[in-house]
Amino acid sequence: MSGSVHASAPAGRWVTEVIPSSFERVDTTDDSAAEWMSRRYRRAERAFVRLNMVTTLTGSSTGADGSSTSISSRVDRMILGAIRREADVVVVGAETVRAEGSVLPKTARLAIVTATGDLGDGSLRRRDGREAPPALLLCRPEHADRVTAAVGDAPAEVVAVPSSGAPGEDATRLHPVDVVRALQARGLRRIVCEGGAGLATQFVASGMVDEVCVTVSPFLEPVHHPFLSLAASVPSEVAGMLVDDAGFSYRRLTIRR
Repeated sequence: MSGSVHASAPAGRWVTEVIPSSFERVDTTDDSAAEWMSRRYRRAERAFVRLNMVTTLTGSSTGADGSSTSISSRVDRMILGAIRREADVVVVGAETVRAEGSVLPKTARLAIVTATGDLGDGSLRRRDGREAPPALLLCRPEHADRVTAAVGDAPAEVVAVPSSGAPGEDATRLHPVDVVRALQARGLRRIVCEGGAGLATQFVASGMVDEVCVTVSPFLEPVHHPFLSLAASVPSEVAGMLVDDAGFSYRRLTIRR
């Protein structure tokens, strides 16, 4: 999830497409920029799983403030909007909600993976005050009562997700296979995972992710929370890459099956 800009970062204005090597440019202050960006992140499939994350050059998923907000950029947030517009549901971990807060997406549902229902000061309401479908709180069946009690009257629906016994399943947390199946059963087939780093690693390692969208910010930060902590290689190829004039790059990686 993305937010305000690193204190030392200039605001990128021009974005150039370098893969494919069209070298088309767009002025992000122009009214046409949102559609230009959306075309590059549009997917034809009716069902997919995407990961959308931001990382520093050193591989940290967070900045000095302990969140991704300080390593983001204005262009990153434009891309976030384009990706969310293509999604039925945005999946995040409760730890990310506690660290960064949460504002419901404008078009997609919000699903939060949690074992306790503790969302800290995270908001489950729309920033503009408009009505929105309740957030989905995904948890193991044995945690459902605890999660329900914790959220109280917040606009949320607790979803008990049964285990399918997927390989490598951790008894203490939901497996991405089960998360995806539960969402698809509700007709939410275009899924975007926005982390944090632990949830992102689980999704990629499980083989459920079709595409990784990653913003690389030009900062050298200590790595307290690695962007991905993989135990094995995941074959991928670059499907697209944009760069801006502030030194940020924006890649789309297709996972090879």
